[in-house]
Amino acid sequence: MSRTEIRVTGYGGQGVILCGYLIGKSAAIHGGMHATLNQSFGPEARGSACSAQVIVSDEKILYPYMRKPDVMIAMSREAYNKFAPELGGKGIMLVDEDLVKEAKAEKNMKLYKIPATRIAEDLGRRIVLNIVMLGFFTAITKLIDHDAVRKTVETSVPKGTEQLNLKAFDSGYEFGIKQLESESKPKKKSTKKKKEVAA
Repeated sequence: MSRTEIRVTGYGGQGVILCGYLIGKSAAIHGGMHATLNQSFGPEARGSACSAQVIVSDEKILYPYMRKPDVMIAMSREAYNKFAPELGGKGIMLVDEDLVKEAKAEKNMKLYKIPATRIAEDLGRRIVLNIVMLGFFTAITKLIDHDAVRKTVETSVPKGTEQLNLKAFDSGYEFGIKQLESESKPKKKSTKKKKEVAA
Protein backbone atom coordinates (compact mmCIF):
# COMPACT_ATOMS: atom_id res chain seq x y z
CA MET A 1 0.00 0.00 0.00
CA SER A 2 1.27 3.45 -0.86
CA ARG A 3 -1.81 5.68 -0.80
CA THR A 4 -5.42 4.69 -0.07
CA GLU A 5 -8.28 7.18 -0.26
CA ILE A 6 -11.39 6.55 1.83
CA ARG A 7 -14.69 8.42 1.84
CA VAL A 8 -17.04 7.90 4.81
CA THR A 9 -20.56 9.13 4.05
CA GLY A 10 -23.91 9.36 5.76
CA TYR A 11 -26.13 12.03 7.24
CA GLY A 12 -25.31 14.46 10.01
CA GLY A 13 -25.80 12.79 13.38
CA GLN A 14 -24.57 9.31 12.38
CA GLY A 15 -21.00 9.89 13.52
CA VAL A 16 -19.58 10.06 10.01
CA ILE A 17 -16.77 12.45 10.93
CA LEU A 18 -15.86 10.47 14.04
CA CYS A 19 -15.63 7.28 11.98
CA GLY A 20 -13.24 8.98 9.55
CA TYR A 21 -11.26 10.48 12.41
CA LEU A 22 -10.83 7.06 14.05
CA ILE A 23 -9.61 5.53 10.79
CA GLY A 24 -7.00 8.27 10.40
CA LYS A 25 -5.96 8.19 14.06
CA SER A 26 -5.64 4.40 14.02
CA ALA A 27 -3.34 4.59 11.01
CA ALA A 28 -1.21 7.49 12.26
CA ILE A 29 -0.98 6.90 16.01
CA HIS A 30 -1.15 3.13 16.40
CA GLY A 31 -0.52 1.87 12.87
CA GLY A 32 2.77 3.60 12.06
CA MET A 33 1.39 5.20 8.89
CA HIS A 34 0.57 8.70 7.69
CA ALA A 35 -3.00 10.01 7.47
CA THR A 36 -5.01 13.14 6.68
CA LEU A 37 -8.67 13.99 7.27
CA ASN A 38 -10.96 16.47 5.51
CA GLN A 39 -14.68 16.83 6.09
CA SER A 40 -17.71 18.36 4.41
CA PHE A 41 -21.35 18.99 5.33
CA GLY A 42 -24.48 19.75 3.40
CA PRO A 43 -26.32 23.06 3.89
CA GLU A 44 -28.06 21.65 6.99
CA ALA A 45 -25.47 19.84 9.07
CA ARG A 46 -27.80 17.45 10.88
CA GLY A 47 -29.88 15.24 8.62
CA SER A 48 -28.18 16.14 5.34
CA ALA A 49 -25.46 14.24 3.51
CA CYS A 50 -22.00 14.74 4.94
CA SER A 51 -18.67 13.03 4.43
CA ALA A 52 -15.19 12.56 5.80
CA GLN A 53 -12.29 12.08 3.40
CA VAL A 54 -9.40 10.09 4.83
CA ILE A 55 -6.09 9.42 3.12
CA VAL A 56 -3.81 6.73 4.54
CA SER A 57 -0.30 6.10 3.24
CA ASP A 58 2.99 4.41 4.05
CA GLU A 59 4.73 7.55 2.84
CA LYS A 60 4.34 11.25 3.61
CA ILE A 61 1.15 12.66 2.13
CA LEU A 62 2.13 15.63 -0.01
CA TYR A 63 -1.34 16.21 -1.47
CA PRO A 64 -3.96 15.90 1.32
CA TYR A 65 -7.05 16.04 -0.89
CA MET A 66 -8.99 13.17 -2.39
CA ARG A 67 -8.59 12.46 -6.09
CA LYS A 68 -10.71 9.33 -6.34
CA PRO A 69 -11.77 7.09 -3.45
CA ASP A 70 -10.55 3.51 -3.26
CA VAL A 71 -12.96 2.67 -0.43
CA MET A 72 -16.36 4.14 0.38
CA ILE A 73 -18.51 3.66 3.48
CA ALA A 74 -22.14 4.69 2.90
CA MET A 75 -24.51 4.91 5.85
CA SER A 76 -27.49 6.62 4.19
CA ARG A 77 -29.33 6.52 0.88
CA GLU A 78 -28.83 10.22 0.15
CA ALA A 79 -25.09 9.98 0.75
CA TYR A 80 -24.83 6.84 -1.38
CA ASN A 81 -26.66 8.48 -4.28
CA LYS A 82 -24.50 11.58 -4.02
CA PHE A 83 -21.05 10.01 -3.65
CA ALA A 84 -21.19 6.47 -5.10
CA PRO A 85 -20.48 7.66 -8.69
CA GLU A 86 -17.02 8.76 -7.50
CA LEU A 87 -15.92 5.12 -7.33
CA GLY A 88 -16.51 4.78 -11.05
CA GLY A 89 -17.37 1.10 -10.75
CA LYS A 90 -14.07 0.28 -9.04
CA GLY A 91 -12.88 -0.13 -5.47
CA ILE A 92 -14.68 -1.28 -2.33
CA MET A 93 -18.14 -0.15 -1.25
CA LEU A 94 -19.38 -0.82 2.29
CA VAL A 95 -23.04 -0.04 3.06
CA ASP A 96 -25.62 -0.30 5.79
CA GLU A 97 -27.92 -2.76 4.03
CA ASP A 98 -31.12 -1.44 5.62
CA LEU A 99 -30.48 2.22 4.85
CA VAL A 100 -28.90 1.77 1.41
CA LYS A 101 -31.06 -0.94 -0.14
CA GLU A 102 -30.44 0.16 -3.72
CA ALA A 103 -26.67 -0.43 -3.57
CA LYS A 104 -25.40 -2.55 -6.47
CA ALA A 105 -21.94 -3.82 -7.39
CA GLU A 106 -20.74 -2.41 -10.69
CA LYS A 107 -17.90 -3.44 -13.01
CA ASN A 108 -14.83 -4.01 -10.81
CA MET A 109 -16.44 -2.80 -7.58
CA LYS A 110 -16.65 -5.08 -4.55
CA LEU A 111 -19.82 -4.49 -2.55
CA TYR A 112 -20.19 -5.56 1.07
CA LYS A 113 -23.36 -5.11 3.12
CA ILE A 114 -23.94 -5.14 6.87
CA PRO A 115 -27.06 -4.45 8.98
CA ALA A 116 -25.07 -1.94 11.02
CA THR A 117 -28.07 -0.04 12.40
CA ARG A 118 -29.78 -3.25 13.53
CA ILE A 119 -26.59 -4.47 15.19
CA ALA A 120 -26.23 -1.14 16.99
CA GLU A 121 -29.88 -1.26 18.12
CA ASP A 122 -29.39 -4.80 19.43
CA LEU A 123 -26.50 -3.47 21.50
CA GLY A 124 -28.86 -0.87 22.97
CA ARG A 125 -27.63 2.32 21.28
CA ARG A 126 -28.30 3.10 17.63
CA ILE A 127 -25.69 5.86 17.81
CA VAL A 128 -22.82 3.32 17.74
CA LEU A 129 -23.63 2.22 14.18
CA ASN A 130 -20.56 4.21 13.04
CA ILE A 131 -18.35 2.05 15.27
CA VAL A 132 -20.01 -1.09 13.89
CA MET A 133 -19.14 0.18 10.40
CA LEU A 134 -15.59 0.90 11.55
CA GLY A 135 -15.19 -2.72 12.66
CA PHE A 136 -16.65 -3.92 9.37
CA PHE A 137 -14.26 -1.65 7.45
CA THR A 138 -11.29 -2.99 9.43
CA ALA A 139 -12.19 -6.61 8.65
CA ILE A 140 -13.00 -6.17 4.97
CA THR A 141 -10.15 -3.89 3.89
CA LYS A 142 -7.36 -5.18 6.18
CA LEU A 143 -5.90 -1.72 5.65
CA ILE A 144 -5.10 -1.10 9.32
CA ASP A 145 -4.28 -3.69 11.96
CA HIS A 146 -7.25 -4.84 14.04
CA ASP A 147 -5.51 -4.16 17.36
CA ALA A 148 -4.52 -0.65 16.28
CA VAL A 149 -8.12 0.29 15.44
CA ARG A 150 -9.57 -1.37 18.53
CA LYS A 151 -7.09 0.43 20.78
CA THR A 152 -7.98 3.73 19.11
CA VAL A 153 -11.69 3.15 19.76
CA GLU A 154 -11.05 2.32 23.40
CA THR A 155 -8.96 5.46 24.01
CA SER A 156 -11.04 7.89 21.92
CA VAL A 157 -14.67 7.42 22.94
CA PRO A 158 -16.26 9.19 25.93
CA LYS A 159 -15.48 7.73 29.34
CA GLY A 160 -18.07 5.24 30.44
CA THR A 161 -18.90 4.14 26.88
CA GLU A 162 -15.75 2.12 26.20
CA GLN A 163 -17.33 -1.33 26.59
CA LEU A 164 -20.35 -0.46 24.45
CA ASN A 165 -18.15 0.91 21.68
CA LEU A 166 -15.77 -2.04 21.82
CA LYS A 167 -18.73 -4.43 21.53
CA ALA A 168 -19.93 -2.43 18.52
CA PHE A 169 -16.48 -2.61 16.93
CA ASP A 170 -16.13 -6.33 17.61
CA SER A 171 -19.61 -7.03 16.21
CA GLY A 172 -18.85 -5.23 12.95
CA TYR A 173 -15.43 -6.86 12.69
CA GLU A 174 -16.78 -10.38 13.26
CA PHE A 175 -19.55 -9.80 10.69
CA GLY A 176 -16.92 -8.77 8.16
CA ILE A 177 -14.68 -11.75 8.85
CA LYS A 178 -17.62 -14.12 8.36
CA GLN A 179 -18.44 -12.46 5.03
CA LEU A 180 -14.86 -12.88 3.82
CA GLU A 181 -14.81 -16.52 4.92
CA SER A 182 -18.08 -17.17 3.13
CA GLU A 183 -16.74 -15.43 0.02
CA SER A 184 -13.58 -17.56 -0.03
CA LYS A 185 -15.39 -20.90 0.23
CA PRO A 186 -15.66 -22.69 -3.12
CA LYS A 187 -19.21 -22.92 -4.38
CA LYS A 188 -20.60 -26.42 -4.23
CA LYS A 189 -21.60 -27.93 -7.53
CA SER A 190 -25.13 -29.18 -7.78
CA THR A 191 -25.30 -32.96 -7.24
CA LYS A 192 -28.86 -33.27 -8.40
CA LYS A 193 -29.17 -35.57 -11.38
CA LYS A 194 -31.44 -34.60 -14.19
CA LYS A 195 -34.53 -36.75 -14.35
CA GLU A 196 -34.44 -39.15 -17.25
CA VAL A 197 -37.30 -38.60 -19.61
CA ALA A 198 -39.08 -41.83 -20.49
CA ALA A 199 -39.05 -42.69 -24.16
